[in-house]
Amino acid sequence: MVEEFEGHRTALTGHCYRMLGSIADADDAVQETMLRAWRSRDGFDGRAALRTWLYRIATNVCLDEIENRGRRARPMEEGPAGTTAGPLEKKERTHWLEPVPDALAIPADENPARQLVLRESIRLAFVSALQHLPPRQRAVLLLVEVLDWAAAEVAEGLEMTVAAVNSALQRARATMAERRGAMPVGSLTAEQGQLLERYVSAFERYDVDGLVALLREDSTFSMPPFTLWLQGPAPVRDWLLGHGAGCRGSRLLPVAACGSPAFAQYRAAEGGGHRPWALVVLELEGDRIGGWNSFLDTETLFPLFGLPDFLPANR
Repeated sequence: MVEEFEGHRTALTGHCYRMLGSIADADDAVQETMLRAWRSRDGFDGRAALRTWLYRIATNVCLDEIENRGRRARPMEEGPAGTTAGPLEKKERTHWLEPVPDALAIPADENPARQLVLRESIRLAFVSALQHLPPRQRAVLLLVEVLDWAAAEVAEGLEMTVAAVNSALQRARATMAERRGAMPVGSLTAEQGQLLERYVSAFERYDVDGLVALLREDSTFSMPPFTLWLQGPAPVRDWLLGHGAGCRGSRLLPVAACGSPAFAQYRAAEGGGHRPWALVVLELEGDRIGGWNSFLDTETLFPLFGLPDFLPANR
């Protein structure tokens, strides 16, 4: 039965990531789910599918976890946009919303339509908006809108009435709409693909003017674990030419994260080669970049993506 449980690990990890906003916390929650499932395996009567039963356990594990800590945040939610002259302050890794590798959250055996829904539901904006929902509203919304459960199934799994489920769902949808947390649907357009090519080319040449030309006027730029975030091309340009100038000579490797275009950034190292610097997740809006998110906790994130800790000079 352990092997059967393991076959659902990716699906459960994706669900726990949406609930908790952290791949590290999601991994812990899935381990606890497996443990609880094993201990209560004799109570599985087969009336529901095994994955459904495991989702119920995982949801309740996450609800327990949320009670023990605050929500995960993004720098843009912590205060007004800063300037390049502002101080650089950090908060603990556990404070921030984390990116997730697509491969750890989206089962490969799902059909393309389901994969699209699951991919959209791990985007940073959506998961960030989820963090503002009360825990049970969060669970209800995910079970109905992402996993396609009926209200009666949710009510049974969360020990709620159907009326309470429907009420929680209505309130959750309203909050998500206010926070622009509705899931967009669609793949990259040809124009967006070309936009990413221009981004990589400009970054590796460190053509700062070329980079900021790709940004929307209201674009955001953030670097967790730093609290500072910038808005608009001009401040980003100042940053790249000032504090960020050490990124000159970087290499970018494409990765799949948060259902979005993403790159592993390696900065030039003394003596040659490149060392990990950031996991960059881009949020595209139309034909421009609306969000540039550089997560600097490479010690935690790069191993999850199977990324090397050094790029030789000849690569």
